[in-house]
Amino acid sequence: MIFNLTSVALVVVLACWLVFALSFLLRKKPPVTSDQKRDFGSIPGVLLQALSLLIVFSIWRPLNTSLVSFSKAAAVILEIVAMVSAIASVLLVIAAVKTLGKEWSITARVVSGHKLAMRGPYNFVRHPIYTGILGMLLASGIAISYWPALLAAIAIYFGGTVIRIRSEERLLRETFGAEFEAYSRRVPALLPGLY
Repeated sequence: MIFNLTSVALVVVLACWLVFALSFLLRKKPPVTSDQKRDFGSIPGVLLQALSLLIVFSIWRPLNTSLVSFSKAAAVILEIVAMVSAIASVLLVIAAVKTLGKEWSITARVVSGHKLAMRGPYNFVRHPIYTGILGMLLASGIAISYWPALLAAIAIYFGGTVIRIRSEERLLRETFGAEFEAYSRRVPALLPGLY
């Protein structure tokens, strides 16, 4: 056989990362808006999220080996989970970036004319881009890394994401008040049923 499922999973995950990057680089640039409020307290969260990705991508296991070696069935299931997670995550991120438009930013901010995003993927989670990146992190860890590195990366990613969510939601509460409070009671922050 020329390829195995492990190789296919790796190619799918890397292709999804390419599409992920292109969704930001090639998105229709919205008109330039001025910041109404910005919170640079989200920067440590950005750095922790980046560190989590660095951990997964710097600790590669040998190519054509699976995350688990004790069961071929478990390995196949995990490789399928990696591919499905990567594809679903990149689609979620694309939809979220499109929904946000001019409001998207790396750091927490509110722009002039800012509208509270509550449609599309924002109807299911308040921070779908972070949910999507978590899915991509999981897919990447399954496809290329080792269990300890993946678990450490997920813990670090979660810590960074909580910092970013708190920073962003502080601005949203100040800006939208009761509207944001009602939205946050109805929609989970990152993962339905968990957080």
